[in-house]
Amino acid sequence: MKGYMSFSADQLKLDSCREAERISGAIREQVFKQLRRKGVVVGLSGGIDSSVVAALSVLALGADRVLGLFMPETDSSDDSLRLGQLLADSLGIKAITENISPILQGAGCYRRRDEAIKAVIPQYNESFKSKIVLPSILDGTGYRIFSVVVEAPDGTQTKARLSAESYLGVVAATNFKQRVRKMMEYYHADRLNYAVAGTPNRLEYDQGFFVKHGDGAADFKPIAHLYKTQVYQLAAYLNVPLEIQQRPPTTDTYSLQQSQEEFYFSLPYNKMDLCLFGKNQGIPSDEIAQVTGLTSEQVDLVSRDIDAKRRASEYLHLPPLLVEPVKP
Repeated sequence: MKGYMSFSADQLKLDSCREAERISGAIREQVFKQLRRKGVVVGLSGGIDSSVVAALSVLALGADRVLGLFMPETDSSDDSLRLGQLLADSLGIKAITENISPILQGAGCYRRRDEAIKAVIPQYNESFKSKIVLPSILDGTGYRIFSVVVEAPDGTQTKARLSAESYLGVVAATNFKQRVRKMMEYYHADRLNYAVAGTPNRLEYDQGFFVKHGDGAADFKPIAHLYKTQVYQLAAYLNVPLEIQQRPPTTDTYSLQQSQEEFYFSLPYNKMDLCLFGKNQGIPSDEIAQVTGLTSEQVDLVSRDIDAKRRASEYLHLPPLLVEPVKP
């Protein structure tokens, strides 16, 4: 253990005022002095993380130095744009809408994804909706394999296990979305001499829930040290619109509604935070189990999954590899 006499959910409670001031001070230092930029570009998804990053940026730099970007595409939820606009209005920042569907269409994003899905569900076509899902780790079924769920226009759903080739094909195609969005963020940052803000929280950053050179790319990442539970605490302190605070975390990547839990994480974020925090602090599984309402065996399963994701995501965190250091 690392200095904790007992384990409780209270250990994730922030002094939100102090933390907001600390982060906003870091943003000022990083943007103005280290990066030497005039302001910040934030991609707004209508979700809690991008909303808090935008609010912290306004606290740090002022609303006139923060630009919000809405980047909807064919599969985006209507709520994302509506809630993003609600956030921009509440902060008083300028926001621009860039519909990225034509770029994705030109790159073959949708076509390539559909071809990968058709390999396992031949009747699938562009009139269907789809998403990919993982079985819950708490099922105890051992190695988890992604499946694709498709919904026909009449509402009939079909689920099929994805082959490794089809899974990689779907993911590679949908990763266009995050990479195009980041390209658009850097376009606006370049023309304004602004910095690009990253929006991952600690859970996403630690577990590799981002696309390399997509939403994983940024000039600074002000909430990467915060558990998602703590991001929600800051959202309340910063007066992020209540509807955004109450919105369930989603990927907003696939045409069928999809939670982050069914796509990537083992548990709802509040329990996942506690498991990750407990693991980081060396808390025994039985103590974590008491706080999360899981069994010790389930906590052990989650712990092994955390380790597996850390190993798998090492590649995502690596900078380009060199034969030897290049120094002046």
